[in-house]
Amino acid sequence: MTDRLKDKVALVIGASRGIGKAIALRFKEEGAKLVLADFNAEEGKAAADELGINFIRTDIAKMEDAIAAVEFTVECHGRLDVIVQNAGIYPWQLIEHTSPDDWDQVMAVNLRGCFNAARAALAPMKAQGSGRILFTSSITGPHVTSPGHGHYAASKAGINGFIRSAALEFSSYGINVNGVEPGNIMTEAIQLHRSAAFIKNMEDAIPLARLGSPRDVANAFLFLASDDASYVTGTTIVVDGGQLLPEGADFRILPS
Repeated sequence: MTDRLKDKVALVIGASRGIGKAIALRFKEEGAKLVLADFNAEEGKAAADELGINFIRTDIAKMEDAIAAVEFTVECHGRLDVIVQNAGIYPWQLIEHTSPDDWDQVMAVNLRGCFNAARAALAPMKAQGSGRILFTSSITGPHVTSPGHGHYAASKAGINGFIRSAALEFSSYGINVNGVEPGNIMTEAIQLHRSAAFIKNMEDAIPLARLGSPRDVANAFLFLASDDASYVTGTTIVVDGGQLLPEGADFRILPS
């Protein structure tokens, strides 16, 4: 630990498990004061209790919930330096079987949730003259996709566009806006719902030959939240083990 976030106050949304929980843990290790927010009250409270931090139940698709989470954070710790909007849903659904309601649900959480988080955080950060607004995007959407990910891919591509627009608009307030694009990460959901053979196939497509860990992603968020990234805004960090690099041939066979 190096206290890279000492005396910083962070709100992490979507943090009851996986990447979000790893972000909260990593921030705490580096000295941040934290509030954890999640849609699942039971799991979220359990994660917050485990980390010894405050919790608020939040449906990030609702602006009033985003505002309440920000206000709660300021009430607890006096300010808000970093907000991470990590909450998202990932239903597998072919476009021909996706209803307008299905589409709207994904957009409400994944994309409007980022808008809500940014709008809610703007007031205290603008008053302070500083802040970091961070989002979890994905390599799916901005770079690649696969069948069944139409709404998810569109939502994540939208996040990247919003990051650039918000970064430009908020720059005069001293607020940096960035994101992280994870590739295939070994979360609890992957461990529970994917076979060893399926995981092996994913690993074979990654130059570093392994799935990333939630902590790998959390480390990228830590950089963006820290003073080390004071001159970084309007961009994303890809954390994918090199998955986007190959052109399609077997990248493990080198020319003689």
